[in-house]
Amino acid sequence: MSEYEPFVAAPTDQTIAVYPGTFDPITMGHLDIIHRGLNLFDKVIIAVAVNSAKQPLFSIEERLQMIRDCFPDPAQKIEVDTVEGLLVDYAYRKGARAIIRGLRAVSDFDYEFQLALMNRRIEREVETVFLMTGFRWIYISSTIIKEAARYSGDVSGLVPDHVCEKLREKFLKV
Repeated sequence: MSEYEPFVAAPTDQTIAVYPGTFDPITMGHLDIIHRGLNLFDKVIIAVAVNSAKQPLFSIEERLQMIRDCFPDPAQKIEVDTVEGLLVDYAYRKGARAIIRGLRAVSDFDYEFQLALMNRRIEREVETVFLMTGFRWIYISSTIIKEAARYSGDVSGLVPDHVCEKLREKFLKV
């Protein structure tokens, strides 16, 4: 094989992608992106970001558990983890070939595009893959879900049932 022939991965090589977010809480939009990511990659690592600039409603442990409860079947090829620091470095260390980013609207793209370019500059081995959120979830975000739940709005169907219950419990304490 000459040095100019393209590398072709062996059939046993597993393609891994990282899907980052604060997931405060995880929504049906997030789950849509995760399931679609599993159609493209052998394994998706859901990386719950520790972001000191945000004040999450749920602790990191609560968010990890809510996500794990969405994927009780180990055959789903999901890993749930936390990430601090540069996401692209984390992805590279985990052997991921891609970072999955969900887009809801054109306004999301500008920011995400800048991040993707910076990540590419830092680590060329990790690509960014943009997936458009499914049309039925395009208007939701964790922030909107929390705001509605805070004032007793019905968010069932927008988050998994166990997350809906956790939101009710959290806002009963407030």
